[in-house]
Amino acid sequence: MKKRKIKLIIVLSLVLLLLFTSLNVFTSYLKLKKTVEESIANQSLEAAISIASSIDIEEYKQFLEDPVKNEHYWKLRNSLNDAREKLGALFVYTLEIDNPTVSTAMVVGLPPEQTYGFDIGELCTVPEKQVRQAYEGHTYVTGVIEDSVYGSYLSVGAPIIDEYGKIIAYLGIDISADTLNGIKGKILKDNIFNFIFNGVIILVVIASFYFLQRWYQKEVAKEVEVTEDTYQTEIKTLITSVSSLRHDFTNHIQVLHGFLQLGKPDQAQQYLASLSKEVQAIKTLKLNIDNPGLSILLQTKKLAAQNHNIYMDFTVSQDAFNKIKTTDLIKILSNLIDNAIDATLELPEGQRKITICCMADEAQYAFKVKNTGPTIIECDHIFRQGYSTKKAQQGKIRGQGLFIVKEIVNKYHGGISIESTKELETTAIVKIPLK
Repeated sequence: MKKRKIKLIIVLSLVLLLLFTSLNVFTSYLKLKKTVEESIANQSLEAAISIASSIDIEEYKQFLEDPVKNEHYWKLRNSLNDAREKLGALFVYTLEIDNPTVSTAMVVGLPPEQTYGFDIGELCTVPEKQVRQAYEGHTYVTGVIEDSVYGSYLSVGAPIIDEYGKIIAYLGIDISADTLNGIKGKILKDNIFNFIFNGVIILVVIASFYFLQRWYQKEVAKEVEVTEDTYQTEIKTLITSVSSLRHDFTNHIQVLHGFLQLGKPDQAQQYLASLSKEVQAIKTLKLNIDNPGLSILLQTKKLAAQNHNIYMDFTVSQDAFNKIKTTDLIKILSNLIDNAIDATLELPEGQRKITICCMADEAQYAFKVKNTGPTIIECDHIFRQGYSTKKAQQGKIRGQGLFIVKEIVNKYHGGISIESTKELETTAIVKIPLK
């Protein structure tokens, strides 16, 4: 099932890659096509304006007085043909625009030997929108025009203005679609590397997303595993404590039953009074702590301490301690408290005492665990992995707790210290700065 999901993710990733790459290439092509057309149109329009300003106005006015293929016509035609050849345009010509709907060709720049086509006054294919722009005195640029006779081309026009500022005609230039497509093809070929590069970038992004997702899932799984291990340890301790209480409860019932069978109700009452004190002590396990994980940990440890006849006292600030991960907080305190419990067990029951202080202010968290027990002589070596002051036991790994605490404290740029005095008292202090 898991393999099928992975295969499905890979297939979907490849489909998305193909889709995004194709879309990217297509949109890039359309954008490139439009950019090329606009660039050529603007260049052609600049050329039209230049040619229009260089036309012999007097020559053209004389031609307009008698618009036939006379001497003036041929001079203008040769001049326009020369401009056409230099530009590499399809046609260079003059137009008459005396209405906002249609235009007519007057002089078309063609080679002298070409004697057919483009009669004077022939209707032009310039669209009505551009004709209206010219009629209002503006330059114009068309899109690609599909012409059944002359093929596909892009057309631009600029006014021919006389010395009085009057528009006497328009200078038109047609650029063949073949020329446009040739330039587009060359530019597209030159930019093929960019398309490939974009495709590779998309592939890298998808792959990065996939691997980051896998990494994140692994990290989450690892974190969940650590959390489960931490809480399972505490739950096992709690279960052990509850089992011990259940065992003790059975013993207490048997003792009470024995007193009553022997006809000693007074002793049974005294025994119940002593049990009442223990019940009251158990009631005090409920702590008013803002951090649920910390509250459960301290309750569990206090119950374990009571089972070993250890006096345990808490002082906890009204703070959620949320600037440190709950799992890390539990690891720190559970290891320190477990060490403290182990140490107190080496003393007689009346001398077993542990005090725990969890304080928070604007600058830092401070955790202090103080216990009675044997003096620790080599405090400098106690944080080394594998080092332990306890006696070795078969099947039990020693010297890991304080090493783990040290690693976690270092992660938060904090500090830990162990102070042990000859008065059979040891204090572990952890400080976590708040940034």
